[in-house]
Amino acid sequence: MSQWQDTMEALVRDRQRALVGYAYLVCADSTMAQDLVQEALVKTFSRSRGPMTVPAAEAYVRRAIATVYIDGYRREQRWRKVQHLFRPEAVEPDRIAAIDAGTGVQEAIAALPPRERTCIVLRYFDDLTVRQIAEHLGLATGTVKRYLSDALDRLELTLGPLDDERDPLDAPESEEVR
Repeated sequence: MSQWQDTMEALVRDRQRALVGYAYLVCADSTMAQDLVQEALVKTFSRSRGPMTVPAAEAYVRRAIATVYIDGYRREQRWRKVQHLFRPEAVEPDRIAAIDAGTGVQEAIAALPPRERTCIVLRYFDDLTVRQIAEHLGLATGTVKRYLSDALDRLELTLGPLDDERDPLDAPESEEVR
């Protein structure tokens, strides 16, 4: 065995209770104290420090216990300040999820021609107005209205009557539909 292994073995055999007691004083949790001692031993003996006596190794380990605890505490404090950034935001209820999965809404939308499908998605899922859709796609507002009308007709054939409070296509031309 090498010198450091002999030193570590003697330290753990003779001073383990004292080290765990010291770690307990630092963190006030017996399980965490044992973990701190283990991490401190790894930290101390994973680097080549040359020959050490048991009292010198114990001093290194005690210092490492305090350092590991303080580093963990600081890491926890930093995490508490930013953890809200990693939580998912409250999501509004999905309108599609409210519809029974057997109705085939997704299949019905997928069956629409590409321009009609795009207009439907922009209107009802992105909540854009007819004018905004026209600008987004580079089309005339009348063309967008025609695509929406045709798409709604096709969807009603597939899904049955659609309950819409106000048809966006019935709004006067000067009023921006929302």
